Amino acid sequence: MKTKLTLLSVAFLLITTLGFAQKEPQSIISGKVSIAKYHDRAQLEALPKGSLLTLYNERIEVIVKILPNIAFATKPGITMTSLGIPDTKDNRKALEENIKAVNTYFESTMSFQEKVLPYSDKNNLISAILFYEETLKSLHTYSEFNKY
Repeated sequence: MKTKLTLLSVAFLLITTLGFAQKEPQSIISGKVSIAKYHDRAQLEALPKGSLLTLYNERIEVIVKILPNIAFATKPGITMTSLGIPDTKDNRKALEENIKAVNTYFESTMSFQEKVLPYSDKNNLISAILFYEETLKSLHTYSEFNKY
């Protein structure tokens, strides 16, 4: 009987603790937000079309998750609190809705890309990858524009 009472007390204590535990602040940019390697045209021309499709989709993911938020952050780990934005219920809800919308948009885009992108011209695909990579490279110099 004492064992049951002790276990019940411990379980109640754990549930109560979890209920009052503060959540880690959510990053403005979440998920995969970097690419492993940049390419030149010759490297891309040597790749089969399937590999190009993968590279194209990886770059779209990074762009979709970063570009709309560059006024706040260009890397993961930045939270509203670290930017001085009040950590209110409304602001947290807005951030959660934004992240959900980004993920929904990305999933929809990938669904479309999987069906249609294989029909794209290889040269156009290479040009698009190079353009996306140049855009992503420019994020490294973004701070130069942010002087005050």
